[in-house]
Amino acid sequence: MSEVRGVDELIRGLVRDIADYPKPGILFKDITPLLGDPEGFTRTVDALGAPWQNSQPRIDKVVGIEARGFILAAPVALALGAGFVPVRKAGKLPGQTFSQSYALEYGEETLEVHRDAFAPGERVLVVDDVLATGGTVDATASLIRAAGAQIVGVSVLLELTFLEPRARLGDLPLHSLLPV
Repeated sequence: MSEVRGVDELIRGLVRDIADYPKPGILFKDITPLLGDPEGFTRTVDALGAPWQNSQPRIDKVVGIEARGFILAAPVALALGAGFVPVRKAGKLPGQTFSQSYALEYGEETLEVHRDAFAPGERVLVVDDVLATGGTVDATASLIRAAGAQIVGVSVLLELTFLEPRARLGDLPLHSLLPV
């Protein structure tokens, strides 16, 4: 595993701010320069998985939340020797699913996971790019529990602390690489 220390400075230098995207007043955190940098991407993946690298019992599955969460969660799953499970927006998965709706500041969204994505009791880590209000992660945790698995923690690249997302997650262990 690459050294995890100092990754916050590397991330800070490779995540760019884009003003007024996707609408006026929003400061968008663009992670594409980070993803395009081999050292930055590798060290980010290592850092996201580091707290769970030697967990006992081990992590069985890593969940990635659509869409940018997929990019980060899949290599974290490989690094941890775990399987990868996508959580998608409604209607994107074939077969039977569990669904969970949640409120957004501008409406409602629904997420889904396959009913057979987890074996009973499997230990699951959730990985995503940005933790904003915590609603998406909270809905994902509900899906994991509905499928009979145990969510052991959440690892995110960026945490928007001014939105106070930790309040929504309760006592769920959270590892964020860059609180902003």
